[in-house]
Amino acid sequence: MNKQSHTLDEAKRKLEHFCAYRERCHKEVVSKLQKMNMIPLAIDAVLVHLIENNFLNEGRFARSFARGKFRLKKWGKQRIVRELEWRDISAPNIREALREIDEENYMDTLHEIAEKKWEQIKESLPSGKKKTEALYRGRKKLSDYLLYRGWESHLVNEKVNELTR
Repeated sequence: MNKQSHTLDEAKRKLEHFCAYRERCHKEVVSKLQKMNMIPLAIDAVLVHLIENNFLNEGRFARSFARGKFRLKKWGKQRIVRELEWRDISAPNIREALREIDEENYMDTLHEIAEKKWEQIKESLPSGKKKTEALYRGRKKLSDYLLYRGWESHLVNEKVNELTR
């Protein structure tokens, strides 16, 4: 176990690099400082320093997170909100972050991933007598997949109905 202690200046420098590498939320920074065995008073001092020097910005983190998870992982808004809430991001910052996602691009992405997944599911469905049962199983798989990725249930239902007619 690492019992090494750090001075306040060392901790500030380390965390400046930590935050400069990529956007971080307050929760990540506090966790890192706790692992460095910093006392609560020192943690507060480092946080204030990072915020004052613009290394740490919750709004900027939330916007970057929302853009990245949507663009790279193709997550829906509900999953993004859930993940931001888990990171203790405030509701106004979450609303602002969701504005980063273009609505037309959002719907195009849903269509793209739903079609791709439906093609994969269709290939594995048996044909013949149990076709109706297999279709229901396929619809459920597609629905579960999209819901897990955070897409809104009404959009998922519309898309599943559209693709499985």
